[in-house]
Amino acid sequence: MQTTAVGKGIGLALGLMLASASAHAADVLGVAFVHGTGKQTDARADYWQPGIIDTVRQGLPNSANYTVVNCDFEQYMWKPEAAGCLAGQLTTFINTRGITKLVVITHSNGGNVVRWILSNPTYDSRYPKLIQTISKVTALAPSSAGTPLADAVLNGNAFEASVGWLLGYQNDAVRMQQVGWMATYNAQNLYGTAGRPALPRPFRAVVGSDVESAVWDSNSYCGGYAQNVGLELTQNWLNSCSDGFLECSSQKAAGSVLFTDKARTNGAEPLSHNQSRRECFGLGAILRNDLTL
Repeated sequence: MQTTAVGKGIGLALGLMLASASAHAADVLGVAFVHGTGKQTDARADYWQPGIIDTVRQGLPNSANYTVVNCDFEQYMWKPEAAGCLAGQLTTFINTRGITKLVVITHSNGGNVVRWILSNPTYDSRYPKLIQTISKVTALAPSSAGTPLADAVLNGNAFEASVGWLLGYQNDAVRMQQVGWMATYNAQNLYGTAGRPALPRPFRAVVGSDVESAVWDSNSYCGGYAQNVGLELTQNWLNSCSDGFLECSSQKAAGSVLFTDKARTNGAEPLSHNQSRRECFGLGAILRNDLTL
């Protein structure tokens, strides 16, 4: 009797282990690319460009299980056009493709919109399933603590035309990314920064630390030479450790640091704010290899 009971117990334990392994093996992995500030209708071509997307998705068991979000991130992060749009597109992707494990790759202000969803699960009925399905967020140069450039542009300082695309001039998303405003949001509405509750899913930042725009350096042309020149100009408003739009401290303010550019890029090259969303210096391969870790 006792031997039989022990045998049954072992059999039950093995059955549970196999069931758990089977459930894990059955996970359907997907990746979502979430853009930063701007009103996007074709973010694949206009914001990211196909190179980095096509490199990253090759790391999926099924390379078709990816989506590129197109939303109006000129709005405050909680608005229907911003977080509402993001929730809707991610929910449709998860349901249509049967995704059970979602990696979110986002850039700049997109990290704030994603953090809004992760920090406010009761705000929208779609949020709980999204939070459950997201396995991790890779935040490329996230503006987690805002940027002095937002303060500057809203205070009437003139910027070169070459960086107009970056700031979007005076819209609510730029207004939201003022340093003082983000400090308030981080203290009251968002998780993941110092002294606040942890986010329910890993939020890992890739930090851009400098801009190179020497005309004789071929690396200065990756992502667009004119944009890199403009970003080097805007470093005048920032600390020496910055990607031309965000100081390193802002990029590191929420979650954890996955890596700072020079530690892992080809040739130890820095990633400007423009380059951190493009296929520059092996970034795509790094993100591809990270999908299944």
